[in-house]
Amino acid sequence: MVMRWESFLDQIKERGAYGTSQEAERAARTVLALLGAHLVGDVRTELAARLPEELALILLNPLQAREPLSPERFVRATAAWIEGATERTAAWDVSAVLSVTADAAGEELASRILLQLPVGYDLLFGHTQHI
Repeated sequence: MVMRWESFLDQIKERGAYGTSQEAERAARTVLALLGAHLVGDVRTELAARLPEELALILLNPLQAREPLSPERFVRATAAWIEGATERTAAWDVSAVLSVTADAAGEELASRILLQLPVGYDLLFGHTQHI
């Protein structure tokens, strides 16, 4: 089931303790653009089908990555793309967005997403890997 735009952003806003929906949207757009570069095939397509259309398009047309980023480098890359962000605030952004994304994906798809990512992303998604 596709999550509605307002609902998705409201959940990110709540988990990230953002003051505005614009802050939640900025985090969502950046994190999902970076995540899309790490996912391939059916996993990326299935996840996009469960996200609001605006964010699905970002996931399906990601920023380009030369190699899979470790969780730490993913957070640093997020900080580089969000004006005024630090690694600490970017970690907060990543966790807020990815935990809501995992909820939208559901347990089975979230597990397949984690299989495509380097070790350690489970914590960013708010899950522990069951491999």
